[in-house]
Amino acid sequence: MIKFHKLLVGAGMCALVSIGLASHVGAVSLPENDYPTSTRADYVFACMQVNGQTRENLMKCSCSIDTIAELLPYKDYEEAETVMSVRQKGGENVSMFLSYKPLVEKVNNMKRAQVEAELRCF
Repeated sequence: MIKFHKLLVGAGMCALVSIGLASHVGAVSLPENDYPTSTRADYVFACMQVNGQTRENLMKCSCSIDTIAELLPYKDYEEAETVMSVRQKGGENVSMFLSYKPLVEKVNNMKRAQVEAELRCF
């Protein structure tokens, strides 16, 4: 009977520890500026296309997007990328994307983050 009681107490303690760990794990949250994996991967692929397909450049390009993510909220990054994409298409409809101050500022903020990333990582 005593062995059975010890077994129950041990099982109960394990259950409590498991519940405590599970609730702690559930409480862990992602950083506010966390970028989706696909966005980080796209950046690294494009960076390596420009800088070379080496292990060293993989590390530098990964560092670069991590630095940008640290400095620029994902929403701002996504908006700046959209503006830059539209600008590349050209045409008369693009003029707003070249001169509208809030959009210009978003692109400038991203460029500043990219420069900082280049200084830190390359």
